[in-house]
Amino acid sequence: MNSYYELQIKINPAIEDIVSDICFENLPCEGIVLAEEAYKDLEMISTTEGTLRVFLQDDKEYSELFSAAYIKNFLENHRQILKSRGFSDEELGSWEFSFVEKENEDWSKKWKEKWDITRVSDKIVVVPDWLEYTPNDGEIVIRLEPGCAFGTGTHQTTQLCMKAIEKYMHSDAKMADIGTGSGILAICAAKFGASYVYGCDNDESVIDVARENAVKNNVQCIFELNTADKVNDTFDFICANILHNVLAEIMGDLKNLMNADAKMVLSGILDEKKQVVLDAINKNGLTLIEEMHQDQWVALIVKNEEAFY
Repeated sequence: MNSYYELQIKINPAIEDIVSDICFENLPCEGIVLAEEAYKDLEMISTTEGTLRVFLQDDKEYSELFSAAYIKNFLENHRQILKSRGFSDEELGSWEFSFVEKENEDWSKKWKEKWDITRVSDKIVVVPDWLEYTPNDGEIVIRLEPGCAFGTGTHQTTQLCMKAIEKYMHSDAKMADIGTGSGILAICAAKFGASYVYGCDNDESVIDVARENAVKNNVQCIFELNTADKVNDTFDFICANILHNVLAEIMGDLKNLMNADAKMVLSGILDEKKQVVLDAINKNGLTLIEEMHQDQWVALIVKNEEAFY
């Protein structure tokens, strides 16, 4: 391969994982990083724009994708989809883009330069697979290759879920990760002692990635292509790190997966959108036990207090 393509998109850094997921699902991505984030008084301004750098492989199978016209249409269509789901122009950013072919200068390593060890809590550490790390006593270390699927451990929504697992999941729980992506939350639960771990996603391309990550971390997880309404089982603890509107739509399906007294963490929610999810929680008879915040993101921890059925 003599060249590669780099797509740069101006987005609101708050939706980095959402746009990354769109690109991973629809483009031949080899890696994605966010650059040029803007800060004021040491805090990220949620409405400012960062540059999402998307690295694409030059492959004849995808030759029709490598044109500015195709990319423009692709971005316009997906931006409109997100607007139809309730995102404002301010929340999305402009999505202005550049798309250029570049000579191969060991490009597959360039996107790795941004990644470093992520300390999620005093106990949880996410380590890029190519870095050396010696854990401290009692640390839970999760090894991933960021860029291979949604869920790298660096985004606030993922970190909130891991913190909720640490705080609320009992060590022998039967756990489900709905919308598993890279499998990071399922792996985290397994490392905290879950007795059975199940993950599903509606994107077939991530299932093998999640399985590989579980092997890499020496844990047992079951991953399959599935959606919440089709899962034929119930669980003690559930993670659902999904868009706020999707959480609201499938809240009834998620509740059906909960054992009596089960707990669930709902994440992927911008603070200003949390009422949409709270209304769905109340409608489905779930009990809110905590709101966890990180920057402009919120995770909602709920409990199923209904009697056994």
